Amino acid sequence: MSGNYYMPIAATLGFVLSRDKSSVLMVHRTFRSTDENLGKYNGLGGKVERNENVADGMIREIREESGLTVTSMSLRGTVSWTGFGPSQRDWLGFIFLIDGYEGEPYSENEEGTLSWVRISDIPKLPMWEGDAFFMPLVFDGDPRPFHGFMPYENGRPADWRVTRL
Repeated sequence: MSGNYYMPIAATLGFVLSRDKSSVLMVHRTFRSTDENLGKYNGLGGKVERNENVADGMIREIREESGLTVTSMSLRGTVSWTGFGPSQRDWLGFIFLIDGYEGEPYSENEEGTLSWVRISDIPKLPMWEGDAFFMPLVFDGDPRPFHGFMPYENGRPADWRVTRL
Protein backbone atom coordinates (compact mmCIF):
# COMPACT_ATOMS: atom_id res chain seq x y z
CA MET A 1 0.00 0.00 0.00
CA SER A 2 1.13 3.49 -0.70
CA GLY A 3 -0.41 6.89 -0.24
CA ASN A 4 -1.11 9.49 2.35
CA TYR A 5 -3.97 7.92 4.26
CA TYR A 6 -6.16 9.84 6.64
CA MET A 7 -6.63 7.90 9.88
CA PRO A 8 -8.35 10.34 12.22
CA ILE A 9 -9.81 10.04 15.67
CA ALA A 10 -13.59 9.80 15.24
CA ALA A 11 -15.44 12.13 17.60
CA THR A 12 -18.82 13.68 18.22
CA LEU A 13 -19.66 17.27 19.02
CA GLY A 14 -23.21 18.11 20.06
CA PHE A 15 -25.09 21.31 20.65
CA VAL A 16 -28.18 20.95 22.84
CA LEU A 17 -30.84 23.56 22.05
CA SER A 18 -32.85 25.09 24.88
CA ARG A 19 -36.56 24.34 24.79
CA ASP A 20 -37.27 27.81 23.34
CA LYS A 21 -34.52 27.25 20.70
CA SER A 22 -32.72 30.53 21.60
CA SER A 23 -29.79 29.09 23.56
CA VAL A 24 -27.40 26.17 23.48
CA LEU A 25 -25.83 24.18 26.32
CA MET A 26 -22.08 24.65 26.40
CA VAL A 27 -19.24 23.62 28.67
CA HIS A 28 -16.60 26.10 29.81
CA ARG A 29 -13.57 23.84 30.06
CA THR A 30 -11.75 25.00 33.18
CA PHE A 31 -11.37 22.00 35.49
CA ARG A 32 -8.37 20.04 34.15
CA SER A 33 -5.04 21.81 33.75
CA THR A 34 -3.94 19.25 31.13
CA ASP A 35 -7.03 19.80 28.95
CA GLU A 36 -6.12 20.85 25.38
CA ASN A 37 -9.35 22.87 25.44
CA LEU A 38 -8.56 24.64 28.73
CA GLY A 39 -10.36 27.98 29.01
CA LYS A 40 -12.46 27.44 25.92
CA TYR A 41 -16.21 26.98 25.50
CA ASN A 42 -17.41 24.03 23.50
CA GLY A 43 -20.35 21.81 22.81
CA LEU A 44 -20.55 18.39 24.41
CA GLY A 45 -19.04 15.25 22.98
CA GLY A 46 -15.98 13.10 22.71
CA LYS A 47 -14.37 10.13 21.05
CA VAL A 48 -16.52 7.45 19.48
CA GLU A 49 -15.92 4.13 21.20
CA ARG A 50 -14.96 1.01 19.29
CA ASN A 51 -18.31 -0.73 19.95
CA GLU A 52 -20.69 2.08 18.89
CA ASN A 53 -21.82 4.07 15.88
CA VAL A 54 -21.54 7.87 15.86
CA ALA A 55 -25.20 8.46 16.77
CA ASP A 56 -24.96 6.15 19.78
CA GLY A 57 -21.67 7.82 20.71
CA MET A 58 -23.34 11.24 20.66
CA ILE A 59 -26.26 10.05 22.77
CA ARG A 60 -23.85 8.49 25.29
CA GLU A 61 -21.67 11.61 25.49
CA ILE A 62 -24.68 13.89 26.06
CA ARG A 63 -25.90 11.61 28.85
CA GLU A 64 -22.45 11.36 30.48
CA GLU A 65 -21.57 15.06 30.21
CA SER A 66 -24.95 16.67 30.88
CA GLY A 67 -27.27 14.09 32.43
CA LEU A 68 -29.77 14.60 29.61
CA THR A 69 -31.44 11.79 27.66
CA VAL A 70 -31.55 12.58 23.94
CA THR A 71 -34.93 12.05 22.25
CA SER A 72 -34.28 13.91 18.98
CA MET A 73 -31.16 15.03 17.15
CA SER A 74 -29.89 15.65 13.64
CA LEU A 75 -26.49 15.34 12.05
CA ARG A 76 -25.65 18.88 10.94
CA GLY A 77 -22.35 17.98 9.35
CA THR A 78 -18.80 16.75 9.60
CA VAL A 79 -15.48 18.52 9.97
CA SER A 80 -12.12 16.99 9.17
CA TRP A 81 -9.41 18.67 11.24
CA THR A 82 -5.81 17.78 10.44
CA GLY A 83 -2.92 18.75 12.69
CA PHE A 84 -5.35 19.99 15.34
CA GLY A 85 -4.45 21.25 18.79
CA PRO A 86 -1.21 21.06 20.74
CA SER A 87 -0.85 17.36 19.90
CA GLN A 88 -1.40 18.08 16.17
CA ARG A 89 -3.65 15.07 15.72
CA ASP A 90 -6.18 14.41 12.98
CA TRP A 91 -9.86 14.37 13.97
CA LEU A 92 -13.07 13.64 12.11
CA GLY A 93 -15.92 15.33 13.97
CA PHE A 94 -19.58 14.49 13.55
CA ILE A 95 -21.53 17.61 14.50
CA PHE A 96 -25.04 17.16 15.91
CA LEU A 97 -27.86 19.47 16.90
CA ILE A 98 -29.90 18.03 19.77
CA ASP A 99 -33.41 19.46 19.72
CA GLY A 100 -35.19 16.97 21.97
CA TYR A 101 -34.20 15.67 25.39
CA GLU A 102 -35.52 14.65 28.79
CA GLY A 103 -34.23 15.85 32.13
CA GLU A 104 -32.39 18.89 33.40
CA PRO A 105 -28.68 19.38 32.73
CA TYR A 106 -25.97 19.20 35.33
CA SER A 107 -24.44 22.52 36.40
CA GLU A 108 -20.97 21.07 35.82
CA ASN A 109 -19.13 17.95 34.74
CA GLU A 110 -15.54 16.73 35.03
CA GLU A 111 -14.40 19.18 32.33
CA GLY A 112 -16.02 22.41 33.56
CA THR A 113 -19.21 24.34 34.15
CA LEU A 114 -22.28 23.94 31.95
CA SER A 115 -24.42 26.91 31.01
CA TRP A 116 -27.04 27.98 28.49
CA VAL A 117 -25.54 30.48 26.04
CA ARG A 118 -27.66 32.53 23.66
CA ILE A 119 -26.85 31.45 20.10
CA SER A 120 -26.22 35.09 19.18
CA ASP A 121 -23.57 35.32 21.95
CA ILE A 122 -21.55 32.28 20.85
CA PRO A 123 -19.14 34.28 18.62
CA LYS A 124 -18.13 36.37 21.68
CA LEU A 125 -16.93 33.35 23.68
CA PRO A 126 -13.35 32.11 23.93
CA MET A 127 -13.36 29.15 21.54
CA TRP A 128 -11.06 27.51 19.04
CA GLU A 129 -10.44 30.01 16.26
CA GLY A 130 -11.71 27.55 13.65
CA ASP A 131 -15.08 27.15 15.36
CA ALA A 132 -16.16 30.45 13.82
CA PHE A 133 -16.10 28.81 10.38
CA PHE A 134 -18.48 25.93 11.04
CA MET A 135 -20.62 27.10 13.98
CA PRO A 136 -22.96 29.27 11.84
CA LEU A 137 -23.70 26.18 9.72
CA VAL A 138 -24.87 24.26 12.79
CA PHE A 139 -27.67 26.75 13.45
CA ASP A 140 -28.54 28.09 9.98
CA GLY A 141 -31.58 25.87 9.39
CA ASP A 142 -30.34 24.58 6.02
CA PRO A 143 -31.41 20.91 6.01
CA ARG A 144 -28.38 19.80 3.98
CA PRO A 145 -25.47 18.51 6.07
CA PHE A 146 -22.17 20.33 5.64
CA HIS A 147 -18.81 18.61 5.22
CA GLY A 148 -15.81 20.74 6.06
CA PHE A 149 -12.05 20.38 5.86
CA MET A 150 -9.93 22.51 8.18
CA PRO A 151 -6.20 21.83 8.33
CA TYR A 152 -4.36 23.41 11.24
CA GLU A 153 -0.80 24.73 11.04
CA ASN A 154 1.05 26.26 13.98
CA GLY A 155 -2.08 26.05 16.12
CA ARG A 156 -4.27 28.00 13.70
CA PRO A 157 -6.64 27.11 10.86
CA ALA A 158 -4.74 27.25 7.58
CA ASP A 159 -7.73 26.72 5.30
CA TRP A 160 -11.48 26.10 5.33
CA ARG A 161 -13.31 24.28 2.59
CA VAL A 162 -16.90 23.20 2.92
CA THR A 163 -19.31 21.26 0.72
CA ARG A 164 -23.06 21.09 1.08
CA LEU A 165 -25.11 18.99 -1.30
